Amino acid sequence: MLVLGLTGNIGCGKSSVSTIFMNHGIDIVDADIVARHIFEDLDLLNKVFSTFGETIKNEDGSLNRKALGNIVFNDDEKLIALNNLTHPKIKENILKKVEEYKTQGKKIVAIDAALLIEDNYLPYIDKLILVTCKKDIQIKRIIARDNCTEKEAISRINSQMSQEDKAKFADYIIDNSGPFENLEQQVLEIISVLQGE
Repeated sequence: MLVLGLTGNIGCGKSSVSTIFMNHGIDIVDADIVARHIFEDLDLLNKVFSTFGETIKNEDGSLNRKALGNIVFNDDEKLIALNNLTHPKIKENILKKVEEYKTQGKKIVAIDAALLIEDNYLPYIDKLILVTCKKDIQIKRIIARDNCTEKEAISRINSQMSQEDKAKFADYIIDNSGPFENLEQQVLEIISVLQGE
């Protein structure tokens, strides 16, 4: 089984690429979806509340993700603390899902994760695909999607490894600065190459 790593910084359109892959029969293990489900683990959720305080707790006792995001994206130490709590569990669950696909006899599966390189998934993947875009487009997308200020968008971008540094690890780089048709064409070319391997 060929295991792909699909990564890209916030606002670059990694999810759009993931959707194109799914529409062409490639199974996706989405780190964001896995991450949402890890907070069903009450021990972990309580550790997050005790680390970051009651302001991130909704009235029903669930996690207020936006409040947590506002805390960690503006403070490197707090972001590291959150990652140290959550990432081992996320990684464990992602690798478990990849094994399930392998057991089912799938030919290609992709791990979709913004922090694929930073969280050391490289030993588990065969090919790395990086989705990039121009910074001004990235900022506009984040503002539109997350309903945040330009300053908050830039802070989120700066909290991640740069696109240039990530590119050093990539087998394929997709530039998502243009129209959707251009993005889709790039992805289809990569799929064609990968299915030939």
